Amino acid sequence: MTANETSPKRTLRVVGVPMDLGAGRRGVDMGPSAIRIAGVGESLRQLGYIVEDDGDVAVPAPETRAHGDEKARYLEPIYHVCNRLRLRVRRALEHGETPVVLGGDHSIAIGTVSGVAEYFHEKHETIGLIWVDAHGDMNTPETSPSGNIHGMPLATVLGFGHPRLVEMGGFSPKVAKDNVCLVGIRDIDDNERKIIRESGIHAYTMRDVDERGMRSIMEEVIGIVSNGTAGFHMSFDLDGMDPRDVPGTGTPVKGGLDWREANLLMEMVSDTGNMCSLEVTELNPILDIQNQSGEVAVDVICSAFGKRIL
Repeated sequence: MTANETSPKRTLRVVGVPMDLGAGRRGVDMGPSAIRIAGVGESLRQLGYIVEDDGDVAVPAPETRAHGDEKARYLEPIYHVCNRLRLRVRRALEHGETPVVLGGDHSIAIGTVSGVAEYFHEKHETIGLIWVDAHGDMNTPETSPSGNIHGMPLATVLGFGHPRLVEMGGFSPKVAKDNVCLVGIRDIDDNERKIIRESGIHAYTMRDVDERGMRSIMEEVIGIVSNGTAGFHMSFDLDGMDPRDVPGTGTPVKGGLDWREANLLMEMVSDTGNMCSLEVTELNPILDIQNQSGEVAVDVICSAFGKRIL
């Protein structure tokens, strides 16, 4: 693989969010470190970017906090972490930088998407959203079988869920349903299936990927998230990929995107030039094999920023 020599000399602002408060098991708090150890900063610099690492958002350990409401576990600390992340993401965009957020469980997307959407909202513009995941992340406290908030972030940014999270940044929804695409789903709760069908978002299952191919789907997805928007946010949950490629995730589901499908997805995202922010979530080094998943995370990040075969 070689770098894309035409990549602009723009600044990428890396932010780590070592949080596992939203998940059902420990370990994803070490995800940002694993991705850094796998060389994400140097790899992006080799592509011609200026990379500034903003360090990590402060996150309390679950053992130091009461989990609170069983229907929305660790709601208060998750709110405060996501709100701090929101401010960092918005500030990066205000400075002309592209936020690259490393998780952490997927509840961090509430903060990332809030920050991006707020920045454009103040300019009277909207954003699109590509959400790659094995799961729908469309539960609410009323429908969630576990109460784990990492199963709720997509619903939250669409305006459904606990008001404390939904209203972050002072407005809701953060994204319009017509500009949201969920890609790679294959493990959906019964209640969540109904929510997804009735939500109005565009959902692509792994059967769709099998039948249509990634190129066809992404051509459609890019048109949807770009229609009338200032750009789009890319939220990539590593469990969207197959566990054979990404063993280090807390909620693995067989039959996911393979290495080339994931990288083609990100290469096509890069081709648009319209991605305004990126996050990668749910890397659990405790479950990984010699940081294989951390290295895959670096691969897909670099593909999103212009890494090419030729």
